[in-house]
Amino acid sequence: MKTRRRASTAELLELQHDSFDYFLKEVNPENGLILDKTAANWPASIAATGLALTCYPVAVERGFMTREAAAARTLATLRFFWTSPHGPEPDATGHRGFYYHFLDMQTGRRAWQCELSTVDSAFLLAGALAAAAYFDADVVDEGEIRTLADALYRRADWQWAQNQGATVTHGWKPESGFLECRWRGYDEALLLYILGLGSPTHPLPEGSYGAWTSSYRWESCYGYEYLYAGPLFTHQLSHVWIDFRGIQDAFMREKGIDYFENSRRATHVQQCYAIENPYKFAGYGEDCWGITASEGPGPATFELNGIRRAFDDYIGRGVPYGPDDGTLAPWAVVASLPFAPEIVLQAIGFCIHQAKLKAFNRYGFKAAFNPTHPGEPGNPYGWWVSPWHFGLNQGPIILMIENHHSGLLWRLMRGCPYVVAGLRRAGFNGAWLT
Repeated sequence: MKTRRRASTAELLELQHDSFDYFLKEVNPENGLILDKTAANWPASIAATGLALTCYPVAVERGFMTREAAAARTLATLRFFWTSPHGPEPDATGHRGFYYHFLDMQTGRRAWQCELSTVDSAFLLAGALAAAAYFDADVVDEGEIRTLADALYRRADWQWAQNQGATVTHGWKPESGFLECRWRGYDEALLLYILGLGSPTHPLPEGSYGAWTSSYRWESCYGYEYLYAGPLFTHQLSHVWIDFRGIQDAFMREKGIDYFENSRRATHVQQCYAIENPYKFAGYGEDCWGITASEGPGPATFELNGIRRAFDDYIGRGVPYGPDDGTLAPWAVVASLPFAPEIVLQAIGFCIHQAKLKAFNRYGFKAAFNPTHPGEPGNPYGWWVSPWHFGLNQGPIILMIENHHSGLLWRLMRGCPYVVAGLRRAGFNGAWLT
């Protein structure tokens, strides 16, 4: 039996540094756009670009790049989004202050006929606001960063994105109008609603937040009562920017906890599920867990050890109700570090030392692995490991390690007046917000 090893502080900082290399290298420096995925001819992701903007302050503080270089990269990104084609045309970059989910790396225009994404735009705008909070020096470039970030945030028309409904739509397409799906039920849209409520120009009405929370699901799993969402990332992404420790909205006041504690419980539910391992997947256990929306080895179905297994491609895997095909995401484990270090450090140690998931990789952990699936013949792991890195995965690794160590992003965003206003309009109070 192999010895269990917790990830050390030095190993976490190395992982943080390796992960940040993605943003240094998978970028168009002229416009600041970040590649969504390390595959040939792939477009940029506005969410990954927003995470990069958020990561540059960490890179400066950790010595990964100079303040001047980080400011220049940030400024190139914000200038691009402010001056890029904006309007209802199908090949624009954005419309009504929101941006298309995927953009061509070179031209910056809409790729793949994708949707104008409200939540991915929220991640982009959160990155801009984080940059504005960090680059506070009385110099020309940093002043322009603050001006552009403020202008971009103020341009977003959150009321338009409601399409006359109580909640916010997932997005819009010039060919067909608003998407049918809306943000309802607990998910990563917590950040979206807070940013929308805090807008000084086109704010969401206060009732939109109550309409969103009215469809929450409170459940009991493995002895933990918590606000349910299946994929682990939904309990993490809003926390990259906002410190929810000790602050409560009406729902959490009634339950007697906060969203941070809720994410801690969701993290422990993940571990409990892996220990129970109801479908008997290989590898699952006390230190091997992390089920979320991720890349997978499918679509494929074949027999392994007398059991017929079906494997999926990219889907929203979740706990405890599935879907689950044995695929795990190491980045999602790292992103739970602030919530439950007592179990996460062991799980990161497993990923590094036993699963060897940092080996053979340019940017730290690959997107996902599946110990049940054998992978391609001759692969160095002995099981399936995703061949790709994703910008959306790299960012939370860097930022949640930093929030665990120093709370840098949380401190920056506590000083953002728009975030404070959004939280108060959503009914939050307590702790630092008071």
